[in-house]
Amino acid sequence: MTISKLLEVANGWAWGPPMLILLVGTHLFLTFRLRFIQRYIGHAIRLSFQRTREGEGDVSHFGALTTALAATIGTGNIIGVATAISLGGPGAVLWMWLTGVFGIATKYAEALLSVKYRITTPSGTMAGGPMYVLERGLKNKPLAIFFAVMTAIAAFGIGNTVQANAVVSLVCETFPTVPAVYFQWGLGLAMSAMTAAVILGGIRSIARFCEFLVPFMAGIYVLGCVAILVMNWRALPSTFSTIFTTAFTGQAAVGGFLGAGLKQAIRYGVARGLFSNESGMGSAPIVAAAAQTKTPVRQALVSATGTFWDTVVICALTGLVLVSSGHWQEGLSKAALTKAAFADLHDVGPIVLFFGLLTFVFSTILGWSYYGEKAVEYLFGSGAIRSYRWLWVAAVLVGSVVPLQLVWDFADVANALMAIPNLISLLLLSPILVAETRQHLWELKD
Repeated sequence: MTISKLLEVANGWAWGPPMLILLVGTHLFLTFRLRFIQRYIGHAIRLSFQRTREGEGDVSHFGALTTALAATIGTGNIIGVATAISLGGPGAVLWMWLTGVFGIATKYAEALLSVKYRITTPSGTMAGGPMYVLERGLKNKPLAIFFAVMTAIAAFGIGNTVQANAVVSLVCETFPTVPAVYFQWGLGLAMSAMTAAVILGGIRSIARFCEFLVPFMAGIYVLGCVAILVMNWRALPSTFSTIFTTAFTGQAAVGGFLGAGLKQAIRYGVARGLFSNESGMGSAPIVAAAAQTKTPVRQALVSATGTFWDTVVICALTGLVLVSSGHWQEGLSKAALTKAAFADLHDVGPIVLFFGLLTFVFSTILGWSYYGEKAVEYLFGSGAIRSYRWLWVAAVLVGSVVPLQLVWDFADVANALMAIPNLISLLLLSPILVAETRQHLWELKD
């Protein structure tokens, strides 16, 4: 069996019915267990903009949020949405959006536990995440080690090579007359150098950079999407109708018959939703644990806004742009579909797409570098961090110059393997979640 076939089988298993039930079931269970925590999203957004020091930690609420957003706002918001539509039809957009809405509860829960069970390292910095929750909260060291190993490895897929490869591929398609090798090495070396300049300074350096970059890049991209939708306003009623209809009936052209189309819409909508917002995967809580916060609940609320901005807003806008353009019916590849849809904004659209993808990619590489190094620190101690950082910089270049046809399937499998132990801990420790939320939120707000 070839590696490609093996990954295809593994991907089908990883994202089969059991995984979808576990992920969506956890989202729904925590939504109701936490009394629809999504209703506090306005309060959480206001809290997220506070930059004052209010407790032990390495970075502010805002710094932790923007670093997490840097990692989550990436190719999943652009190429990932196009992939979901190409393989699952327009209905996948609704399933991706719903995954984001209900995923807010899961993001809140995993951040709360990561702050609660975090530790202070001998160097004086904070360390937390699902590996510490599994070890200190669930008392399961083997699962903690498994999660840390998968995080350290998966980071090179979802957070590094996938990102670098996506931006180089788009640039090569945009300028087909220029030899691809120039872009591969030029962009690869540039991104590698910029990555080294930021991540070698640690979490404080990453957070400072992300506090500036993330609001700027997201704002430019959202404005570009809104401009395209305004231009295509006549198509919006039919766009919404198509998305809602095919979400529950399927798109025959995708799966060959309606039943297969519905299955594909759900599978790729949910899978790409997780790939985009990472709710339930256990990555974002790693940086949440570094935040300066009075209580775990306060930082958990801030972390939950990351899923709101990433999927409920940005992915939804991307999906509307792609479906309203009509190009999804032409059987285009995910990169070609994205390029054609944004070209509707004449000369400005391709610039917005290029700027969005380039900055999204770079920010994701920065955010995920921290996730990977904290997993390595958990496994091998702080002495291994510097070597991991340099290996991370080298991987950016590798992802830029080497064709990575199997990367997306690998990233999907790795995501699932990270998510499983994290979701188990959330379900088993839900009484802790309720107790903390009751003490620090419900009794104060209700």
